[in-house]
Amino acid sequence: MTYRWTNPDRLELRPFRSLPPRGFAIVILLFFGLIAVPLVAMLGTAVLWGLLPFALATLAALWVGLRKNYRDAQILETLEFIDDDLFLTRTNPDGSCQDWRCNLHWVRLSDHETGGPVPHYITLNGNGREVEIGAFLSIEERQSLYSDLNKRLSTLR
Repeated sequence: MTYRWTNPDRLELRPFRSLPPRGFAIVILLFFGLIAVPLVAMLGTAVLWGLLPFALATLAALWVGLRKNYRDAQILETLEFIDDDLFLTRTNPDGSCQDWRCNLHWVRLSDHETGGPVPHYITLNGNGREVEIGAFLSIEERQSLYSDLNKRLSTLR
């Protein structure tokens, strides 16, 4: 799961990374090796100079695309139960933070099965605001998160 309870009063949510750093290196090296095969066959010909810029541009595009994906996935959402309050903090990929706080007795948890940006869109309502939580999770994880949060909120009330 990409969310976990670090202790009974703290929940951390992170996007799933299907390609670890080692896998990133393997993909780049494998792509380089495969694209080098036709280039080696063209050594000593003028065609090599026509193919080389496209091969390098493709390798650079793959590198940049994967790195951007890594940066975009550096999201951390933290939900904490402190005394009678619920705190939600979202740390964005650029390092900025968004905070939300509400008294536990006024929090309303909602699961929007349809109509949200993603199926089973989970929101917390309270203190005059509605905030999303875990929109980057898979459908099954959002359903499980909703169930876990619902149980946790009902025991704390």
